[in-house]
Amino acid sequence: MKFVTFEKKDGTIRAGWLLDQHHAVDMYEASGGMLPKNLLDFLENGDAYLGKIANFPPFTKEDSGVYPLNELRLLAPLPLPKSFRDFYAFEQHVRTARENRGLEMIPEWYEFPVFYFSNHLAIKGPGEEIAKPATCNWLDYELEMACIIGKEGRDISVDKADEYIFGYCILNDWSARDLQRKEMKVGLGPAKGKDFSTSIGPWIVTKDELEPFKLGKGFDLSMKARVNGILLSEGNMKDLYYSFAEMIERASEGVTLYPGEMIGSGTVGTGCILELGEKVHSWLMPGDRVELEINQLGVLLNVISAEER
Repeated sequence: MKFVTFEKKDGTIRAGWLLDQHHAVDMYEASGGMLPKNLLDFLENGDAYLGKIANFPPFTKEDSGVYPLNELRLLAPLPLPKSFRDFYAFEQHVRTARENRGLEMIPEWYEFPVFYFSNHLAIKGPGEEIAKPATCNWLDYELEMACIIGKEGRDISVDKADEYIFGYCILNDWSARDLQRKEMKVGLGPAKGKDFSTSIGPWIVTKDELEPFKLGKGFDLSMKARVNGILLSEGNMKDLYYSFAEMIERASEGVTLYPGEMIGSGTVGTGCILELGEKVHSWLMPGDRVELEINQLGVLLNVISAEER
């Protein structure tokens, strides 16, 4: 299933799933109130709600609560995740980005997966404009995949971690590289270089849909990024050095994870301008259209706003 959050013509915001390529189900309306209005409440009792969906008669596009996609505005599928941890799990990206800064690979990176907390209240959806921070001149995209936690757990082992994943989506970890560069010299961060915006979407694909693509520590899914229609980044999710299961094990050490928390993979190799270099493409400018595409997960499009914030 592909879960979405959307705004109707009357301004009502609801969550549900795609019925087909052209229709979405408002799960609250279509179920007569048996299912919640938003995805965060759905995740709080996800297994039970999924069981209810399985027992519903098949929906059709004529049913109440089913809407044509062209009458809806897709929002971030999980507009307010409970938290957002972003990992650093692709070796090629880490190695190349460090080399571009004249730094060698650090051996500690191979000892355990590392992450930072970003701003879970600055989530953008498909089609939304991304405002460049007023003091930023080096705006960058980052091609990533995210998993959404669907069950509460603490000290979760690698072999059990998949049980705690609800689904996956595309993630763009927008980065103000000049701000990030300065603050990282202090040895704490990133912070202001990252916290202004993260976009996800266009939907969350339930984990069962990706089972056929499992390979190594990841999935055999092509990952691409285009700016103004020009292909810049190309990688594959199978190249993960640390699996999502290993990330969840690390994140849950001595800490309880809750339904609705979000975990990012970090950037795939070649997945940002910092790694590619300015000779390949300049930093992002107002009006630039950035498309991230991951096989089976769709395309996430955002445009850089003319306004700064």
